[in-house]
Amino acid sequence: MARMTLDKTRLIAGIWQGILQAGSPGAHPEIEVVHLEKAVPGVALHPVADQPGQWRVVVPVPLEALCDGVQTFLIRDKSTGDTLNSFTIVTGAALEDDIRAEVDLLRAELDMLKKAFRRHCLETAG
Repeated sequence: MARMTLDKTRLIAGIWQGILQAGSPGAHPEIEVVHLEKAVPGVALHPVADQPGQWRVVVPVPLEALCDGVQTFLIRDKSTGDTLNSFTIVTGAALEDDIRAEVDLLRAELDMLKKAFRRHCLETAG
């Protein structure tokens, strides 16, 4: 049996959407979405018209999952437990400070590399 593949199409209005290519065209796939090892309710699969073996996956993001920090959702094949895809939601004021600090570090490293490159060019030019 061929493996299932799942590609994200979009995340809009709290709904993650993707297209699942089932292993075999006649099979009805079974998937599960978990967050913090708990099943996410309301997950739906809809067959794609005129595309045998393709399914539109709809995953509503639970409101209680929206909190400070990083929240990861795993979309798995229910029969094998294989992870087909995942998505992450990042929120919170504390995270903004972390990102700013990381950008500052990257800028400092880039400045250091620019100086070293310029020095190298001057030394090798003459």
